[in-house]
Amino acid sequence: MDAVIAVLPDSIKKLVQDLPASIKENIEEIRIRIHRPLEIIASGKPIYPQWKGTHYSVRVEDAVHLLNQLSQYSLYAFEEELKQGFITIRGGHRVGLAGKVIVEKGHVKAIRDISSYNIRVARQKKGVATPVVHHLINGDWLNTLIIGPPQTGKTTLLRDIARLVSCGVQDVPIAPQKVGIIDERSEIAASVKGVPQHDLGNRIDVLDACPKADGMMMMIRSMSPDVLVVDEIGRKEDSDAIIEAINAGVKVVTTVHGYGMEDVAERPTIRRLLQTNVFRRCIELTNTEKPGTILRIRNHAGEDVVRLS
Repeated sequence: MDAVIAVLPDSIKKLVQDLPASIKENIEEIRIRIHRPLEIIASGKPIYPQWKGTHYSVRVEDAVHLLNQLSQYSLYAFEEELKQGFITIRGGHRVGLAGKVIVEKGHVKAIRDISSYNIRVARQKKGVATPVVHHLINGDWLNTLIIGPPQTGKTTLLRDIARLVSCGVQDVPIAPQKVGIIDERSEIAASVKGVPQHDLGNRIDVLDACPKADGMMMMIRSMSPDVLVVDEIGRKEDSDAIIEAINAGVKVVTTVHGYGMEDVAERPTIRRLLQTNVFRRCIELTNTEKPGTILRIRNHAGEDVVRLS
């Protein structure tokens, strides 16, 4: 949290620091909206810190301070990130932005008059994939699709699988392999100036802020990965690139928003991948108990390999 605390305006910084340790340790998001109550999401629940007996209302000067800290007083230097709607800071924390969108020739050129900030606290959870990793290996890593609605820990699980591929798994056993991460939203490796902020082992190569489909092909041509790791597929271009990667002998581990195999199969681009048995394992996540709960793991035919919840 040190990197997050460092960019906050003093008033908000104090409110966060004064929270009970049990809340601070579980902060997921800090939402800062001009003229709206400061909102902190911890353990999936919203909290509205109070200042002098009432909810703290974010001031314009709070937002100006935050933007200056994020941009290091040079918005021009962050122009490309602003087009994506977020900035990644030291530690891998991602700050989402909302405001007036400037469009030029049908494409987002910039965001101006920023009125909302969503600081997503990045916490690498090593070991979350360990209990299921032996279901994802059969002599080699199996092509795997992680399915879950928002806030169910898809990226957290994906990140730990990438780490295990890079480091190897002794008790399976399987040796360390080369991992190519296509990190379009800078969330998997959380790179800052090209350097991953998360510990993903030694055998990783990252294309940061790169479109998924283009990045997969670039990675195969330039870095010869054994396994490709990519987050949140959905477009036809993504599916085409995955099929091309697998035909080139590269394994793929990826995620998609949804509530299970039957749900995502309703989308033509994902249906194509499921019908052609591209993925040998599908992990379904839920947050009914807590984020990151694995409901079950299924094979390409939709049969349960293991049901965990």
